[in-house]
Amino acid sequence: MEAVKDVFVTALNGIKTMSFTDFLDVIIVAYLIYKVIGFVRKTNSYNLAKGVVFILIALWLSYIFQLTMINFLLRRTVELGLIALLILFQPELRRLLERMGRGFGSNRSVSNPVMEDAIAQTVLACTEMSASHTGALLIFERKERLNSIMTTGTVINSDVSAELIKNLFYNKAPLHDGAVVIREGRIAAAGCVLPLTQSTNLSKELGMRHRAGIGLSEQSDAVVIIVSEETGSISVALEGMLKRHLNGSTLEKLLHSELVQTEENTSRTSKLLRGIRKRFKGEKNEND
Repeated sequence: MEAVKDVFVTALNGIKTMSFTDFLDVIIVAYLIYKVIGFVRKTNSYNLAKGVVFILIALWLSYIFQLTMINFLLRRTVELGLIALLILFQPELRRLLERMGRGFGSNRSVSNPVMEDAIAQTVLACTEMSASHTGALLIFERKERLNSIMTTGTVINSDVSAELIKNLFYNKAPLHDGAVVIREGRIAAAGCVLPLTQSTNLSKELGMRHRAGIGLSEQSDAVVIIVSEETGSISVALEGMLKRHLNGSTLEKLLHSELVQTEENTSRTSKLLRGIRKRFKGEKNEND
């Protein structure tokens, strides 16, 4: 018990002596670890990750027990393994760097009334198409431009309305097999072709629409809505993950949280960071 108590006391004293930069350092490292775990999940690399962890543990044990030859071989394996990982995950790393670069690009803003109206009309259309088992694939573009996707379809440039969306996905309409791209609260293009996901862990009951929606969400920050023609189920693909069996209200809440400007949340975050700075500055002054 004394040992446990000493550990807690040491940890508490360490937290008290942390500066704002130390706190920021911990947050950044935790965020990077979270992103690495997400990257492994999206690329279906659990077994590969287990192998890497096993090699690192073996390398550490060989150093502890002074197994010189094994340690030498494992170190060379790790050095070559880093190059092999870069080659193996080259497409994923390229998309990651592209996404990071685009994240520093244009910070386009859409007035909340325009986007809210687009969301309302989209939810209305999706719920009605769900009831009639009409297949649909809608994309809400965010920061990352989808120009290459739009060139595969037909330019529309129209206000979002439930009737227009239903007409576009009517099973005898010429553009019903493709996807509709919504940019800045307006329908920008229809009949667009999307890349299919390479994931092998998807349910067999998911059709080409779902695989195309997941594929685009893996390669961009877009929010993709899928209405199943077979079951009428509404799903949303976001960052390579699929949220299924959504009703109208749940879909509307999800779209609002992902698409409507979050100025209030940004101001709250700024206030929180300012409060943390003041707190650490105050504790530093007291210690001085």
